[in-house]
Amino acid sequence: MGTSPVGSNRGFTYIVVLMMVLIIGIMLGAAGQVWTTVMKREREAELLFRGGQIRDAIERWKKPRPGQPPPRPITDLKDLLLDPNSLQKIRYLRRLYQDPITGKDWVIVKDPATGIIGVASSSEETPLKQGGFSEPFKDFEGKTKYSDWQFVYRQTVPGTRPGTIPGTIPGTIPGQQQTH
Repeated sequence: MGTSPVGSNRGFTYIVVLMMVLIIGIMLGAAGQVWTTVMKREREAELLFRGGQIRDAIERWKKPRPGQPPPRPITDLKDLLLDPNSLQKIRYLRRLYQDPITGKDWVIVKDPATGIIGVASSSEETPLKQGGFSEPFKDFEGKTKYSDWQFVYRQTVPGTRPGTIPGTIPGTIPGQQQTH
């Protein structure tokens, strides 16, 4: 008895189907990698936005207001939601944002003399973005961890270099303190 032509094609069809499954698997793996990169890039952009918003709110808080005494140090980020020192409703921030990289609260950067001066991510991941930062984020060039991206308001004090934080050695940032 001879073999029929249909029977001899079974092995070939099986190999073609296995190859198609293999190719589809490789393509899905590549698409997953691209999707992961896109999501990380989106979280990075959100980190820059949220951190910048908090830094800008701290700057508005700390700027002297005409006819008013100097603002007290910020002891809690919640103070930026509604200024407890003002009779008017002054909001420096619409809401408290969480760190988009970790989904947790920020690491608070404090100065002993002036209170909270900024925030940073607690993530030790390597950022995708290493260069080409816009002006307010130029300090982030070449940083190897998200936790190195510190969104800090550096008040210029008469008699100091611009960007110097009072009570610190020029070029340094005070120690981080975890709160929240």
